Amino acid sequence: MSQDREFVPLNIAVLTVSDSRDESSDKSGPLLVRFLTEAGHRLVHKAIVPDDKYRIREVVSRWIVDEDLQVVLTTGGTGVTGRDGTPEAVVPLLDKVIDGFGETFRSLSYQTIGTSTLQSRAVAGVANGTYIFCLPGSSGACKDAWTQLIATQLDYRTRPCNLVELMPRLRET
Repeated sequence: MSQDREFVPLNIAVLTVSDSRDESSDKSGPLLVRFLTEAGHRLVHKAIVPDDKYRIREVVSRWIVDEDLQVVLTTGGTGVTGRDGTPEAVVPLLDKVIDGFGETFRSLSYQTIGTSTLQSRAVAGVANGTYIFCLPGSSGACKDAWTQLIATQLDYRTRPCNLVELMPRLRET
Protein backbone atom coordinates (compact mmCIF):
# COMPACT_ATOMS: atom_id res chain seq x y z
CA MET A 1 0.00 0.00 0.00
CA SER A 2 1.35 3.36 -0.97
CA GLN A 3 0.58 6.18 1.42
CA ASP A 4 1.39 8.78 -1.27
CA ARG A 5 -1.81 7.87 -3.13
CA GLU A 6 -5.40 8.42 -2.07
CA PHE A 7 -8.06 5.72 -2.21
CA VAL A 8 -10.28 5.91 -5.31
CA PRO A 9 -13.81 4.61 -4.69
CA LEU A 10 -15.27 2.58 -7.55
CA ASN A 11 -18.84 1.91 -8.64
CA ILE A 12 -19.48 -1.82 -8.41
CA ALA A 13 -22.39 -4.14 -9.29
CA VAL A 14 -23.01 -7.57 -7.73
CA LEU A 15 -24.86 -10.36 -9.52
CA THR A 16 -25.80 -13.61 -7.78
CA VAL A 17 -26.40 -16.49 -10.18
CA SER A 18 -28.53 -19.20 -8.62
CA ASP A 19 -31.53 -21.41 -9.29
CA SER A 20 -32.17 -21.84 -5.57
CA ARG A 21 -31.25 -18.59 -3.82
CA ASP A 22 -33.31 -15.46 -3.29
CA GLU A 23 -32.69 -12.25 -1.32
CA SER A 24 -33.38 -14.02 1.98
CA SER A 25 -31.16 -17.08 1.36
CA ASP A 26 -28.29 -15.59 -0.67
CA LYS A 27 -25.12 -15.39 1.42
CA SER A 28 -22.41 -14.69 -1.16
CA GLY A 29 -23.97 -11.62 -2.78
CA PRO A 30 -24.46 -9.79 0.54
CA LEU A 31 -20.95 -10.82 1.61
CA LEU A 32 -19.46 -9.20 -1.51
CA VAL A 33 -21.61 -6.10 -0.91
CA ARG A 34 -20.29 -5.89 2.65
CA PHE A 35 -16.68 -6.30 1.52
CA LEU A 36 -16.87 -3.67 -1.21
CA THR A 37 -18.68 -1.10 0.92
CA GLU A 38 -16.36 -1.63 3.90
CA ALA A 39 -13.45 -1.05 1.51
CA GLY A 40 -14.98 2.32 0.54
CA HIS A 41 -16.46 1.42 -2.86
CA ARG A 42 -20.08 2.08 -3.89
CA LEU A 43 -22.70 -0.56 -4.73
CA VAL A 44 -24.67 0.72 -7.72
CA HIS A 45 -26.53 -2.41 -8.88
CA LYS A 46 -27.43 -5.73 -7.27
CA ALA A 47 -29.47 -8.58 -8.73
CA ILE A 48 -30.15 -12.29 -8.52
CA VAL A 49 -30.81 -14.29 -11.70
CA PRO A 50 -31.31 -17.99 -12.39
CA ASP A 51 -28.40 -19.98 -13.78
CA ASP A 52 -29.36 -19.33 -17.40
CA LYS A 53 -26.66 -17.97 -19.68
CA TYR A 54 -29.01 -15.67 -21.55
CA ARG A 55 -30.43 -14.10 -18.37
CA ILE A 56 -26.90 -13.67 -16.99
CA ARG A 57 -25.67 -12.17 -20.25
CA GLU A 58 -28.66 -9.80 -20.42
CA VAL A 59 -27.93 -8.32 -16.97
CA VAL A 60 -24.16 -8.10 -17.45
CA SER A 61 -24.63 -6.60 -20.94
CA ARG A 62 -26.91 -3.91 -19.50
CA TRP A 63 -24.44 -3.12 -16.74
CA ILE A 64 -21.33 -2.86 -18.93
CA VAL A 65 -22.89 -0.11 -21.03
CA ASP A 66 -23.34 2.00 -17.87
CA GLU A 67 -20.53 4.55 -18.24
CA ASP A 68 -20.45 5.12 -14.46
CA LEU A 69 -19.92 1.44 -13.56
CA GLN A 70 -16.32 0.21 -13.27
CA VAL A 71 -16.64 -3.34 -11.87
CA VAL A 72 -19.07 -6.26 -11.99
CA LEU A 73 -18.76 -9.10 -9.46
CA THR A 74 -20.73 -12.26 -10.15
CA THR A 75 -21.08 -15.17 -7.76
CA GLY A 76 -22.33 -18.60 -8.73
CA GLY A 77 -22.57 -20.68 -11.88
CA THR A 78 -18.83 -21.31 -12.31
CA GLY A 79 -18.86 -25.06 -11.65
CA VAL A 80 -19.09 -27.95 -14.11
CA THR A 81 -22.70 -29.10 -13.79
CA GLY A 82 -25.16 -28.75 -16.64
CA ARG A 83 -26.76 -25.63 -15.15
CA ASP A 84 -23.45 -23.83 -14.44
CA GLY A 85 -23.29 -21.26 -17.21
CA THR A 86 -21.71 -18.05 -15.94
CA PRO A 87 -18.46 -18.37 -17.94
CA GLU A 88 -20.44 -19.21 -21.10
CA ALA A 89 -22.59 -16.14 -20.52
CA VAL A 90 -19.79 -13.69 -19.72
CA VAL A 91 -16.72 -14.75 -21.71
CA PRO A 92 -18.30 -13.85 -25.12
CA LEU A 93 -18.78 -10.30 -23.79
CA LEU A 94 -15.13 -9.87 -22.80
CA ASP A 95 -12.72 -7.80 -24.85
CA LYS A 96 -9.84 -9.27 -22.83
CA VAL A 97 -9.61 -12.22 -20.45
CA ILE A 98 -7.46 -11.71 -17.35
CA ASP A 99 -6.04 -15.24 -17.31
CA GLY A 100 -3.98 -14.61 -14.19
CA PHE A 101 -7.11 -14.13 -12.09
CA GLY A 102 -8.49 -17.63 -12.61
CA GLU A 103 -5.06 -19.20 -12.38
CA THR A 104 -4.20 -17.40 -9.15
CA PHE A 105 -7.65 -17.98 -7.65
CA ARG A 106 -7.37 -21.73 -8.21
CA SER A 107 -3.85 -21.74 -6.77
CA LEU A 108 -5.08 -19.99 -3.63
CA SER A 109 -8.13 -22.26 -3.41
CA TYR A 110 -5.92 -25.33 -3.58
CA GLN A 111 -4.56 -24.39 -0.15
CA THR A 112 -8.09 -24.57 1.28
CA ILE A 113 -9.98 -27.18 -0.74
CA GLY A 114 -7.22 -29.20 -2.38
CA THR A 115 -7.87 -30.79 -5.75
CA SER A 116 -11.55 -29.80 -5.65
CA THR A 117 -10.35 -26.44 -6.97
CA LEU A 118 -10.04 -27.94 -10.45
CA GLN A 119 -13.86 -27.82 -10.62
CA SER A 120 -13.78 -24.01 -10.47
CA ARG A 121 -14.09 -22.07 -13.68
CA ALA A 122 -13.63 -18.67 -12.04
CA VAL A 123 -12.76 -16.13 -14.70
CA ALA A 124 -12.18 -12.38 -15.03
CA GLY A 125 -11.78 -9.92 -17.83
CA VAL A 126 -12.57 -6.53 -19.27
CA ALA A 127 -15.71 -5.70 -21.29
CA ASN A 128 -16.34 -2.20 -22.61
CA GLY A 129 -13.91 -0.76 -20.08
CA THR A 130 -15.55 -2.60 -17.15
CA TYR A 131 -13.78 -5.22 -15.05
CA ILE A 132 -15.79 -8.40 -14.55
CA PHE A 133 -14.95 -11.06 -11.96
CA CYS A 134 -16.92 -14.33 -12.04
CA LEU A 135 -16.60 -16.08 -8.69
CA PRO A 136 -17.91 -19.40 -7.39
CA GLY A 137 -21.11 -19.33 -5.37
CA SER A 138 -19.66 -20.38 -2.03
CA SER A 139 -19.16 -17.62 0.51
CA GLY A 140 -15.72 -19.05 1.34
CA ALA A 141 -14.63 -18.73 -2.28
CA CYS A 142 -16.00 -15.17 -2.47
CA LYS A 143 -14.19 -14.25 0.74
CA ASP A 144 -10.89 -15.69 -0.52
CA ALA A 145 -11.23 -14.02 -3.93
CA TRP A 146 -12.03 -10.63 -2.40
CA THR A 147 -9.54 -10.62 0.46
CA GLN A 148 -6.62 -12.23 -1.37
CA LEU A 149 -6.98 -10.89 -4.92
CA ILE A 150 -9.69 -8.41 -5.79
CA ALA A 151 -9.52 -5.94 -2.88
CA THR A 152 -5.89 -5.03 -3.47
CA GLN A 153 -6.23 -4.86 -7.25
CA LEU A 154 -9.22 -2.51 -6.87
CA ASP A 155 -7.22 -0.25 -4.56
CA TYR A 156 -5.33 2.55 -6.30
CA ARG A 157 -2.81 2.60 -3.44
CA THR A 158 -1.55 -0.93 -4.21
CA ARG A 159 2.01 -1.00 -5.54
CA PRO A 160 3.74 -1.87 -7.78
CA CYS A 161 0.56 -1.80 -9.89
CA ASN A 162 -3.20 -2.29 -9.71
CA LEU A 163 -6.21 -2.48 -12.00
CA VAL A 164 -7.52 0.97 -11.02
CA GLU A 165 -4.59 2.83 -12.56
CA LEU A 166 -5.25 1.05 -15.87
CA MET A 167 -8.88 2.17 -16.09
CA PRO A 168 -8.24 5.30 -18.17
CA ARG A 169 -6.62 3.09 -20.84
CA LEU A 170 -9.13 0.19 -20.98
CA ARG A 171 -11.01 1.52 -24.02
CA GLU A 172 -7.92 2.28 -26.10
CA THR A 173 -7.93 0.89 -29.60
